[in-house]
Amino acid sequence: MSERLSVFKTYKLYVGGKFPRSESGRVYEVTGSKDENWLANAPLSSRKDARDAVVAARKAFGGWSGATAYNRGQVLYRVAEMLEGRRSQFTREVADAEGLSKAKAAALVDLTVDRWVWYAGWTDKIAQIAGGANPVAGPFFNLSTPEPTGVVAVLAPQESSLLGLVSVLAPVIATGNTAVVVASERSPLPALSLGEVLATSDVPGGVVNVLSGRTAEIAPTLASHMDVNAVDLTGADPALATELEIAAADNLKRVLRPRTGEDFAATPGTERLTAFLETKTVWHTTGSLGASGSSY
Repeated sequence: MSERLSVFKTYKLYVGGKFPRSESGRVYEVTGSKDENWLANAPLSSRKDARDAVVAARKAFGGWSGATAYNRGQVLYRVAEMLEGRRSQFTREVADAEGLSKAKAAALVDLTVDRWVWYAGWTDKIAQIAGGANPVAGPFFNLSTPEPTGVVAVLAPQESSLLGLVSVLAPVIATGNTAVVVASERSPLPALSLGEVLATSDVPGGVVNVLSGRTAEIAPTLASHMDVNAVDLTGADPALATELEIAAADNLKRVLRPRTGEDFAATPGTERLTAFLETKTVWHTTGSLGASGSSY
């Protein structure tokens, strides 16, 4: 029997629930972190790809933000199930991307699945942390509730190709936002494979859009885009982060600045869950008791 040839995987962008190539037709070589061996060609996204991803994210925002928090939790938990089913694939991709042993890469994949479960459990609880009844002087109820910001551009960490990516992405969508993700420039393959997981889970198309390519080329388009409401600069170097902050000021985007030496393996708090939320406050008169005894 003749030896069979391996079938090389063609990685594509994930935009609007579909898998397009870059409209520019460009690709770039992705190599292993440890041995520099060629792994695959990844799409080299253009500014047009970034704009298309924003359109898809905006289109998906109404339905996703309008879903119940409990339903979003169920959807995120399904993503964790799908990740668990592809454990061996992601272990291989993370090992190649980050130059790790299979055992260490498998441990990071396990942490990634656990991180999805963590955020799935927070979806219907964050309102109790970020909202509440406010004490006021007068016969009024004053209630504050959190609402999603909108479309969030997420620059994924450059070094942590999967766990770091999920750590910055999951809280964005758990709270009802939609996302345009710029994958790690050097190690984009786990992020592009995550798009395949999202496509076969219950996450509606457009809620998450994944771009690969040069961060410094794609990010300015997102930071200056008037239909992007917030930007997470985690994957930007200091000089690029400053440039993007300035661009983001044009339409008063929320900005989450990069943090030096962030440990994505540590148990996350609620900071990222609350980073891209707006607060809606409602006043209502307490009224008085009528003859029937009901309040109005």
